[in-house]
Amino acid sequence: MSREISLAEVKKHNKANDLWVVIEDKVYDLTKFKQEHPGGEDSLISVAGRNGTREFLDVGHSQEAREIMKKFLIGNLAAADIKKKGAVGASPTADDNVNANANANATPKQCCILH
Repeated sequence: MSREISLAEVKKHNKANDLWVVIEDKVYDLTKFKQEHPGGEDSLISVAGRNGTREFLDVGHSQEAREIMKKFLIGNLAAADIKKKGAVGASPTADDNVNANANANATPKQCCILH
């Protein structure tokens, strides 16, 4: 999909009957999917017109869900609207999630603990 869509354009589609969402820097028109969404319409409406990557990743969607999403892909988020990794407010990516999990599983540093 080569169509670039600005975040300003996505923000215009923020209603139940016109529902676009950004997930992992891709733009989806989920208007026709909201009634089929297993998590309910409200969960999609709550992220309408904005970046829903964090919410999408937090739920832990299956590979099947990712396959279904492909039908609703309408474009890529405009390069100017993609935040750099590590920037304050940057949208999380799958790589960020993996790194966060790796850090969570690391042995905690022990500082100032007397044995």
